[in-house]
Amino acid sequence: MNKVTTLIFGGAALATVALVSAPMAAAPDGGRPFGHGAHMRGGSAGGAPLISMALKHKSELNLGNDQIAKLEQIKSQYQTQVTPLHQQVRTIEKEIAGLREQSPADLIKIKSKIQETEKYRSELRYLQYEALDHGQAVLSVQQRDQLKSLVASRHENFRKTSKQAS
Repeated sequence: MNKVTTLIFGGAALATVALVSAPMAAAPDGGRPFGHGAHMRGGSAGGAPLISMALKHKSELNLGNDQIAKLEQIKSQYQTQVTPLHQQVRTIEKEIAGLREQSPADLIKIKSKIQETEKYRSELRYLQYEALDHGQAVLSVQQRDQLKSLVASRHENFRKTSKQAS
């Protein structure tokens, strides 16, 4: 049952990351569709927020030096892989914006560009799953449970802050 819970929670967290990252990657102003700063994108992580969160709370999770090194390596590899993909998506989205400015708009070209961005977004989503899977493999069951609690707490705090801002 614990593995099922872990799988469900991990999948839900990753789906949330994917839903949040895709519009940011596509935003013509460099990833800030709603004017939010880096804190909304997982800080300096640029992705892989659960790995960043684990590293941020390494003392609470009682991570060993080897675990820290492995998580940092996973995070670094993830960032190296996704940076050019995010750039490609931003470039294509700018092209789409340019095509939309034309009158009449070339809808066939726009559709082609949209399909092109989806290939990159698909790869980005896969890389998120891959980083999450590799990161979870580094943690013990107890550490994963603690990390889930930290994520749930952060999510609850975010919800409270969002309600207050409304």
